[in-house]
This record gives sequence, structure tokens and C-alpha cells, in this order.
Amino acid sequence: MAEAESNTRIEIRELTKDHGTQRVVDHLTFDVLPGRVTGFLGPNGAGKSTTLRLLLGLERPTHGAATIGGIRFTDLDRPLHRVGALLDPQAAPAGRRARDHLLALAVSNGIPPARVDRVLEQAGIASVGRRRIGTFSLGMRQRLGMAAALLGDPGVLLLDEPTNGLDPEGIIWIRELMRGLAAEGRTVFVSSHLMAESAAFVDHLVVLGRGRLLADTSMEEFISARSARRVRLRTSEPDRMGAALAREGFELVAAEEGRWAVEGIRADRIGALAAREGIPVLELADERASLEQAYLDLTADRAQFSATTV
Repeated sequence: MAEAESNTRIEIRELTKDHGTQRVVDHLTFDVLPGRVTGFLGPNGAGKSTTLRLLLGLERPTHGAATIGGIRFTDLDRPLHRVGALLDPQAAPAGRRARDHLLALAVSNGIPPARVDRVLEQAGIASVGRRRIGTFSLGMRQRLGMAAALLGDPGVLLLDEPTNGLDPEGIIWIRELMRGLAAEGRTVFVSSHLMAESAAFVDHLVVLGRGRLLADTSMEEFISARSARRVRLRTSEPDRMGAALAREGFELVAAEEGRWAVEGIRADRIGALAAREGIPVLELADERASLEQAYLDLTADRAQFSATTV
């Protein structure tokens, strides 16, 4: 298991990329580990796409290194067996038939033709495998791109905005696919700007801002660190609850739809207080920031472009 993990571990070390006088990626250092879905987040212009391109050898770093299992992608033998990538679904040649496109990739990496039919089925596009790619919708191209990424049954998946253009059924499919691949012990690294969608499948977060690393932490820790303590509750005796909380130094504040809110405390402490005082509680829950709120809090001053209110 340890050997398998080392072969699929992504290692970014002091990775730096300059485009002319502009530093796009600035001394990044982090690891992407197998067995979990790692989300790669950041504002537009943060350097996410450039980092993925550097990792895949599509650009050369100004400084530092990006390796997979300690090896640069360009040095991998039959790379589709090690790494599957979806960066640009529009890149597949429009005049080629979908199955022929995958077959060409398979032949170049010593993959049997039967695997082509398998990934077409897995991606839900077997019925259109004979159609030319130029006739595909964006969602169909995304599915074809995923089929190509899965072709070599790789241990590492690099996906850039994989749900873009997909319908709700497709989004659920790719979400379950990514979680399933991670559960098998693969490394799944996903760049996305869809916060709500990312929250549904991501275990770990790497966040960039203006080319620099802002966060490398679990989803739970990321949100908890940016959530003020606040409890939402409903009770049939708000006066007694307010008095009990006041004795503890807290204030009960009216909220929406007959609920109440208390700042600076956790639900378990209120629950214990209510039980001790014999106060009925109809609803009790900790509130915390959403991934989107936590992300915006972290990156508020790191966006390359932002709107102002006139």
C-alpha cells in the first residue's frame, strides 16, 4: 500500500512560473495524496490552470518542480496508465468520431481496444461513439474527456472544471465517480470554481490566490476556521431561555421564522443548559459558514478582478 501511495502522490515543490514580467505561480509547495478528493480552488487568475499545465509538462517551470510519484509527467512511460487528465474538452478534434479518438489514444499507450468500449459505457456515451465530436454538446464533450482520462485506468486523475456543461444527472454521475475513484485509493485532484458543487464531493482543499498558496487543509478544518460560533434554536419558553443564557453571559437574539440565535457558543453547551434548567428545546443546531462564505473570506483581497458597488 505504501508503494502504491508513493507512486500516485503529487508533489509540488517551490513551483514558480513567470509569464514575462508577471509571476503567475509563486513558489508553491504542497502534496496531493491518494484516497481522497482534493479540490483546487482560487479566484480567476490565481494560477490553478497554469499549475495543472506545469504538472502535465505543457509548460516549463521557471523554478521548482512538479512530479507524480517522484517522476515528471514528461518522463513517464505510457503516461495514460499513470495519469488521466481532463483540461479542455474542446481540444478533441471535431472531425473525428468519438470512438476513433479514444482508440487512437489507446493505441499510443498500449491499451487494448476493449478498454475503449468500457470507458464509453462508463461515461454514458456508448450510443454516440460513432458520431463526430463536432456534433457533441459541451456536456457530451465533457463525458468524452472523462472517458479519455479513465482510458488507462490510471492511479491519478487531474480534472479542470469537470462538471462544466453537464446536466444535473451528469453532475451527480461525475460526483459519485470522483468519490468512488478516491475510495479505491486513487489520487483525484479537481480544479473548480463551483463552491456549492465542490462542497458535495471534496475532502481536502488547496487554495491559491495570486499564484500563492493560501490554504492546504481538510474541508472541515477550512470551514471551521472561518466560522464564528453561532447557534440557531427554537424554544417554547424564550423568556426563560434568554434569562438562563444571560446568566452565562450570552444574549438570545430573535432570528427568522420564530427562531432565535446566540453568538459565541456551541449547541451542546446550550443543550446542557436547557436540560439543567428544564427548558424545552424544539430545535438546536450549530451554524457555520458555507464553503463559499469561507472561501470568499479567505480570498477577498486575492482576486485579480473584482466588482465594486456604484
